[in-house]
Amino acid sequence: MTASRPDVASTLTLTDAEISESLFTLRDCLRWATSEFHAHGLHYGHGTDSPWDEAVALVLGALHLPWNVDPAVLEARLLPMERSRIVALVRARIETRRPLPYLLGEAFFAGYPFNVDDRVLIPRSPIAELIEHGFAAWFSEEPPARVLDLCCGSGCIGIATALHLLTAEVDLADISLEALNVAKANITRHDVGARVRAVASDVFSGVVGQRYDLIVSNPPYVDARDLATMPAEFLHEPAMALGAGNDGLDIVRRILREARAHLRDSGVLIVEVGNSDRHLEATFPDVPFLWLEFERGGHGVFALTAQELDAHAASFA
Repeated sequence: MTASRPDVASTLTLTDAEISESLFTLRDCLRWATSEFHAHGLHYGHGTDSPWDEAVALVLGALHLPWNVDPAVLEARLLPMERSRIVALVRARIETRRPLPYLLGEAFFAGYPFNVDDRVLIPRSPIAELIEHGFAAWFSEEPPARVLDLCCGSGCIGIATALHLLTAEVDLADISLEALNVAKANITRHDVGARVRAVASDVFSGVVGQRYDLIVSNPPYVDARDLATMPAEFLHEPAMALGAGNDGLDIVRRILREARAHLRDSGVLIVEVGNSDRHLEATFPDVPFLWLEFERGGHGVFALTAQELDAHAASFA
């Protein structure tokens, strides 16, 4: 009889400890992590868009290194505990499908780091570009004095706005008390408590009588079809921050109906609706939504002025 040939895959299987002992430099870890991510078919939609980008984010995050680190560090030899941490994170990312920012406990938005965990959505809105430009398209002469970050989650939009616009006073509003606890931690982290406050609010219920120059919102807007077909990574995010009815507009309709009462006459409303933009236009065909374009990609963000909200109030009633 001819001896059976051993399974090739089984002969190549290494334990995590053996893998860790085989990786010496940061470059080694990047190469291995990229290969593993590619082999396991992960989904990338929480700050990266490829196995390589995900590997870079994981390795630099695990080592607490900045994104713009000197490339010479690629040849640095890592300590055993550093290699073990990287291997453990790669394994957790593959086996649990948890988004990387949750594993690291941090995400970057508009150039700033924010605490994140599964109580809040992971920051990824294209609104970051508007913040970095100071919302200049609407406030070219002077910045908005009062800003509302509605459905704030981690508070990244409002806090980043306060960090870019040093005179703005910002309210962060969310119905989730758990999300507000994360937002409060980020207020403390960035030392903006003198100008930023977190408010429990079901849409506008917690800011009755308040008026703002700018209302910005990334509310729940995923329609039922998209919600049912989302990759596993998104299932780790809070469901109440994603889905909003069959057409994804349950919360957006309330925002459109109620926002004018909280805007100054020169105010602007900016809302992200993502793929539900088609539902919005079909529902309100006569409303002149200004759909914004972004240099770094992204879509489904509209702007309306207070005057436009007035002109189409009957449509939103």
